[in-house]
Amino acid sequence: MNEDMKIFENLESEVRSYVRSFPTVFTKTKGYKMWDKSGKEYIDFFSGAGALNYGHNHDHMKQKLIDYIASDGITHSLDMASTAKADFLEKFQDVILKPRDLDYKIMFPGPTGTNTVESALKLARKVTGRTDVISFTNGFHGMTIGSLSVTGNSMKRKGAGIPLQNVVTMPYDNYVDDQDSLDYLERFLEDGGSGVAIPAAMILETVQGEGGINAASFEWLKKIERVCKRWGILLIVDDVQAGIGRTGSFFSFEPAGIKPDIVCLSKSLSGYGLPFAVTLIRPDIDIFTPGEHNGTFRGNNHAFITATAALDFWKNDELENNVKEKSQKILDFLEKMVEKYPEIKGEVRGRGFMVGVASEVDGLANKIAAKAFENGLIMETSGPSDEVFKLFPPLNIDDEGLDKGLAILEASIKAAMKEPITN
Repeated sequence: MNEDMKIFENLESEVRSYVRSFPTVFTKTKGYKMWDKSGKEYIDFFSGAGALNYGHNHDHMKQKLIDYIASDGITHSLDMASTAKADFLEKFQDVILKPRDLDYKIMFPGPTGTNTVESALKLARKVTGRTDVISFTNGFHGMTIGSLSVTGNSMKRKGAGIPLQNVVTMPYDNYVDDQDSLDYLERFLEDGGSGVAIPAAMILETVQGEGGINAASFEWLKKIERVCKRWGILLIVDDVQAGIGRTGSFFSFEPAGIKPDIVCLSKSLSGYGLPFAVTLIRPDIDIFTPGEHNGTFRGNNHAFITATAALDFWKNDELENNVKEKSQKILDFLEKMVEKYPEIKGEVRGRGFMVGVASEVDGLANKIAAKAFENGLIMETSGPSDEVFKLFPPLNIDDEGLDKGLAILEASIKAAMKEPITN
């Protein structure tokens, strides 16, 4: 073991994860690049698991934050009023919601993705007076008990240590090839003998990140919305990872033309990697009583500052166009890899800058990601069996960085294929 890593081995809990996949001590980051203690440079196709959509230490956000801190701006304020919060609320309304004809109240539930999901589930049950929630196969929504109950991964569910109840899991789009999953779902709702009660809500990701980069079709999403409206079920879209431009538009559900009742946002919302989450709520269901759902760190003013600055990316369509252009380049590259290296037994998945290749070869995706790290590329795997190697470059990466990263990936695929592989 590297001498520098021993402190983590000796002092940090066994639960540590990414430090095992990327066993080096990082010291500096900028844009799409990371450097470790030895000075080795890495291309970042990980983006903080989607928390750094604009790359590391973006100058515009950094300067705004430095100026705010230097002026002794308030850091912690619970949910008291602050100028930083007011500026964010107003700009989010003007730049994001109004142009998309979306009408939501903004709730600050606590600073992480699981906080916003927990608040969404609680609110849906309060509004409808019902208990059950429908989630979908391979969904991932967080690691606290409520969020974990609507998460599909069996290893993560087992970690709860208690039964996870009041949730019915239904098949996600294309989970069963020869069956319309929504016909199946509606049959359960219509059949009084199915054992499935009308739920308070359905919760879904339009592109499943941790679940294997499964992208729902727009038609499936539209049908989900129609089913929810027919039965008076609230539709919750978890846009924690797929949102904030990761799939091309600010909200991942925009191209489907749907308007969820509740939207969960976090990860790249702060733009700078600072903890920050919001729950967007249809105004007529905004019925929490004061303090009924709260959190000590729901007033992270530093995150308000950087999030407000990050919204400048969305004043025009330059960033969206960049994602559309380069996402086609990434897609073409992955299709070429699957064709060029049939031994991968691969399938290209995803949308926008949230893409990957699922391999039928056991352990291959992990081996490719490990080789990529050795070669100077940071990327991870996903899926129930870590069968997908996935690409999450920063949305504003330039052509040079993207080309270099893709070249490293191909070299890593070739290197991994040379080693013994078992099915």
